[in-house]
Amino acid sequence: MLIDDIKKASLQAMKDHDADSRAAYSMVISRYQALLTSGKGGEVTDRDVIAILIKFSKELEEERQGYANAGRTESVASLTAQIEAIAKFLPKLMSEEEIKEVILSLPDRSIPAVMLHFKANYDGKADMGVVSRVARTLQ
Repeated sequence: MLIDDIKKASLQAMKDHDADSRAAYSMVISRYQALLTSGKGGEVTDRDVIAILIKFSKELEEERQGYANAGRTESVASLTAQIEAIAKFLPKLMSEEEIKEVILSLPDRSIPAVMLHFKANYDGKADMGVVSRVARTLQ
């Protein structure tokens, strides 16, 4: 499972004294554990771990933007390293052109139908914000 690879990377980051990578991996593992014990029942899959990675990566990016706007270069560098550490485990996301091709092949191109199609078939492979933006340009 993907979480096992992340745990191994966390251990290696600790051995390498890579505080930024270790912090990122620890947060992902923590969110994974929280999902396991949330009481929802069922197994936590790689798809769930990818969702955690994507969400955490976006949060780090927003935080990095805030520090960049404030001129805190040391914090920006740290967050950049964390984002890069997480990116190693993210699947390659579809490009805008690939998303556009899929949307154009759909019989129903309404926003709700497009979003439902991508959620069902491309979850974790396409950024839903990009899907929404591309779908709106094709309306």
